[in-house]
Amino acid sequence: MTVLATSRSVVASASVATTTAVESDRPADGQVVPLSDTEAISRRGLWHDRIKRAMDLTLASILIVLLAPVMLVTTILIRLTSRGPALFRQQRAGLRGKPFTMYKFRTMRLGAEKQRDVLACMNEQDGPVFKIADDPRLTGIGRFLRRSSIDELPQLFNVLRGEMSIVGPRPLWLPEARQAIGPARLRTYVKPGLTCLWQIMGRSELCYDEWVRLDLYYIRHRSLPLDLMIFIQTIPAVLSGRGAY
Repeated sequence: MTVLATSRSVVASASVATTTAVESDRPADGQVVPLSDTEAISRRGLWHDRIKRAMDLTLASILIVLLAPVMLVTTILIRLTSRGPALFRQQRAGLRGKPFTMYKFRTMRLGAEKQRDVLACMNEQDGPVFKIADDPRLTGIGRFLRRSSIDELPQLFNVLRGEMSIVGPRPLWLPEARQAIGPARLRTYVKPGLTCLWQIMGRSELCYDEWVRLDLYYIRHRSLPLDLMIFIQTIPAVLSGRGAY
């Protein structure tokens, strides 16, 4: 019990410290802090990259085994409740902007992407990102999958393939990534991830500039302890469903 309490205390302290640090990184006028190319692409050393990759492979493998029953049931439910494949594939911007195919469980009806322009007036997110809290294209089970973040589980296979990391800036859809300007373009200077500061601090409740600012903070201060803190804090963030849609 003492060890568990100490562990929780350390994680809580790390979370508070990171939140405080992020806030102190905010400029007075509330705009995004520019990130130089040198800061963005600066390596943390070969040992950091190898350990991070080993952690990615280990965590992804363990999670795939543990969550295999959830993914199997999800696949069956999607196929039974709507027409079309269980998996949704989309081109996203990876490391240095290189396109890769990202996997998700399908949460929308077939042809949903073609309706995007028609629904543009309903977009609730600023910047190049498109998000609607009560998206009419969602299937019945799709709403639950979005809220619970179960739809993101197939990306564990993207991690195994080396296209994503467990922790890193979320990959944008290619057309959205191409619209990014200024400091936002530097988000692709590190490998994209399943979770990052944006996920544990509100997700879609945050504006686009805030999202970019959090990602740039992560890029500046990325480290294995920070990755561990974000991963642990992702669990309660996912369970709360805050900002997930």
